[in-house]
Amino acid sequence: MEKILQLLPQLSQQQVEQLEALKDLYTRMNEKVNVISRKDIDNIYDHHVLHSLFINNIISFTNGTDILDLGTGGGFPGIPMAIIYPDVRFLLVDGRGKKIMVVQEIIEELGLKNVTAKHIRAEEIKNRKFDYVVCRAVASIDKLISWSRPLLKNKQNNAIPNGIFAWKGGNVKKELELIPRHEYTETYPLKEYSNYEYYQEKYILYIQG
Repeated sequence: MEKILQLLPQLSQQQVEQLEALKDLYTRMNEKVNVISRKDIDNIYDHHVLHSLFINNIISFTNGTDILDLGTGGGFPGIPMAIIYPDVRFLLVDGRGKKIMVVQEIIEELGLKNVTAKHIRAEEIKNRKFDYVVCRAVASIDKLISWSRPLLKNKQNNAIPNGIFAWKGGNVKKELELIPRHEYTETYPLKEYSNYEYYQEKYILYIQG
């Protein structure tokens, strides 16, 4: 939590308490459904929550922004983002029903009113568009583009145009080679925001919608 409070010193007491509750919630939920590696649960803040919240170094979302967390798994990055952006609307989706059940329970226990979670695939989402699609360790970037682009709004409401934010690790050059040259992209190395060794080869890729 210390690193998170350094990153986001403006958090309210309620937001701090919600973030602090995540460790016990995920530890308890993990006994029923393995949403975080049992070897990694003690690193939930450094490896999962903080990782999700580095988006705040890149963009500050305006109130009323709609965000889709595609392939949310155990609720990352969507749940931590929803805590720090209470006036942004989030839809968290995943094709694995057991994980979405856990996500729904965590949302309810935290009392988050700006998040819904559904057991649904991207191509099944109808009659709803988003300013941004976020995804963490889901699929190759070319697949993410094809799944996400039909779901993006045309109207712009933020400083950065609508698009995709994808959390990636390892050899990011291979991922970038999958993106057609005409696409506008940005690569944000997370080591610029933290000297913690875990983030030395972690990135957030942005692809404009």
